[in-house]
Amino acid sequence: MARARSPWKKRTASRECELEALSGASEPRAEILSEAKDLRERRARDGSAPIAVVFQAMPGCIFCRIIRGESPSKKVYGDDRVYAFEDIRPQAPTHVLIVPKKHIVDLKQAAPEDAEIIGYCHLIAAKIARERKIEDGYRTVLNVGPKSGQSIFHLHLHLLGGRVLRWPPG
Repeated sequence: MARARSPWKKRTASRECELEALSGASEPRAEILSEAKDLRERRARDGSAPIAVVFQAMPGCIFCRIIRGESPSKKVYGDDRVYAFEDIRPQAPTHVLIVPKKHIVDLKQAAPEDAEIIGYCHLIAAKIARERKIEDGYRTVLNVGPKSGQSIFHLHLHLLGGRVLRWPPG
């Protein structure tokens, strides 16, 4: 028996394109993120592909452009899942950003299926720390939202080390 085509699906496809274009802004608008979350939940209920799959890359996202090689960076590591590069405003002798190639806005927008890539980012951070011989003390940080200092809305892990890191940070 053929599955009935939902009238919602046609509207969704065009709205996904609109959301993708709008999400390229340097600062996400609350209504866009809210609508993206609602769309993700609807897609989960009706069994279609999760929105995270639709948003593999955002045209206006600087990190997506870096990953595609359209913007310059000092590459530290890259594979089929992540890309790591030197931060342009380092806060420590080692300050590397580890970025999943899949566009995820931030930790609060991550879906359960993103857990593996987020954990993988930490393993890559540990690998880079070993290579740079800073295993005696380094920090990994995920900033979430503008109040935490997140300025690029593509999830990324900061690897900081090579100096004494005080507590509390910030």
